[in-house]
Amino acid sequence: MLTNTPGHLKTFDYLGLYRYSLTFCTDRRRARFTTDAVVDLVKQQILRAATENQFAVIAYCFMPDHLHLLIEGRSDASDCKRFIALAKQYSGYYFKRAYRESLWQRYGYERVLRDDEASKVAARYILENPIRRRLVERVEDYPYVGSEEYELAHLLEDVARSD
Repeated sequence: MLTNTPGHLKTFDYLGLYRYSLTFCTDRRRARFTTDAVVDLVKQQILRAATENQFAVIAYCFMPDHLHLLIEGRSDASDCKRFIALAKQYSGYYFKRAYRESLWQRYGYERVLRDDEASKVAARYILENPIRRRLVERVEDYPYVGSEEYELAHLLEDVARSD
């Protein structure tokens, strides 16, 4: 994934009860998310930013060189731009403190999801990423995929029903 300068939507304020599919790439696409320690450190800071900005983390997948998130605003004050900035700032700070290297590329990708069906498609894409990359044969076998809102098995069932 190349990251030129993807901009935010000009006519959308990114506030409120919306769902977003986000992708953050690691600096120079280096394989950072290959150990429990790194994934746990970064996930803790992502969840901190989600709590502070009133977002639920519906699905996540830490691939070796990028992170996929499906988040949902839980209040009218949920601010996706602020969540993105803080999630990357918090996790980048603690990663650099621990490993003395930068974590993130400057820009990421976001997509505003308009309905429940689009959310299921995004969740499927996120959860099945390790299968497409041939890292595992089943989602359940990949250690760095999950949800902070649902048990993985229930989320996979719901996504499967959208076929």
